[in-house]
Amino acid sequence: MNSVAFDIAVVGIATSTTYCALVVRAALRFNRRRTGAEATPADFAPPVSMLKPLHGAEPGLASNLESFFLQHYAGEYEILFCARHEDDAGLALARSIAARHPSVNAHFLTCGEPQFPNPKMYSLAALTAAATHDLLVTSDADARVAPDYLARCVQELAHPGADLASCLYIGIVDEPGLPLRLDALGKSVEMSSGVLVADMLSGTDFALGVTMILRKQAFAEAGGFADLGNFWAEDFVLGNRLASSGKGVAVASHVIGLVVTADSVAHSLRNQLRWAQSTRRSRPWGHFGTGLTFAMPFGVLGFFAEVLRGHWALASFFLVAAIVNRLVQASVVLHALGAKRTAKDVLIYPLRDLLGSLIWLASYLPADTRYHGTAFRIMPDGRLSKQS
Repeated sequence: MNSVAFDIAVVGIATSTTYCALVVRAALRFNRRRTGAEATPADFAPPVSMLKPLHGAEPGLASNLESFFLQHYAGEYEILFCARHEDDAGLALARSIAARHPSVNAHFLTCGEPQFPNPKMYSLAALTAAATHDLLVTSDADARVAPDYLARCVQELAHPGADLASCLYIGIVDEPGLPLRLDALGKSVEMSSGVLVADMLSGTDFALGVTMILRKQAFAEAGGFADLGNFWAEDFVLGNRLASSGKGVAVASHVIGLVVTADSVAHSLRNQLRWAQSTRRSRPWGHFGTGLTFAMPFGVLGFFAEVLRGHWALASFFLVAAIVNRLVQASVVLHALGAKRTAKDVLIYPLRDLLGSLIWLASYLPADTRYHGTAFRIMPDGRLSKQS
């Protein structure tokens, strides 16, 4: 039995080290592109409609929304907010912030109860229909952005053949607590690592829904709102369909913030599991292979297997190799994203890697999820089935 554990640990350390090398290369590649873009004047400034679906008022929402009213943009832009009902707390908060920024052209919509399984896509359908301009920048309620966000994002569609771009994000935590910090690190490092490696090896055939830059017709070209609204990972499906039809899909060079909140540790873990289950449905083989990119479970397995055999030096090697692997990955990726790194963020990433591996394993449980009070099951084809 110990021999089998040893063999598994050796394979896992080898595959995770190979993956770490790919991450380093991809992250350095992205860092060169990001810093180059930041040094280039943002002189493409077409009229833009920014679309923001809302549902309730989560912690940090006021700061998130206000960051969109503080944009330094040379062109004309509007911000459109949509909630299900007029008395929605998030919509009321957006109105109060807009009152402090009368120079910003803001509009407020209601769409009623969603007619699609994915309520975000139902809101986006209403927002797109109401948008004045052809160029759209969509963003989730938990996005928090810098004043140059809009100016930098739209540069991605200045080039011929560019049809959709989406932004990587850095997890932001406003509240103290290790679970939320680990969640934020997973979004910053684990998620970005996979995106950057995929982009380097095979190009971008997906989108990241926290922020997307696209034109109105892109939704129709990807199947239309009603069809996209049947999927949990509508962003992946949108980007994948456009890329498959020959459209230009890219990862933007600008990086935004994503505020991580949760009512409890269990809530945080459920949210992470929900996304892992969605990824499992969207990219089944790629998700399966993700199990070999983690380092810490193999380091821990090798450590205990060799301790039981009395091989303390080899046991220590497995554990140290896994820890160093993840420290390198976290440090390089956070630097590439332009994050304000702290030693603590880097040092606790091995713990996040171990937690991530457990969430990956749990993603093979039945894919039941809840979103805004409604229970769904993510079906094998990625579509949502409403549960009674």
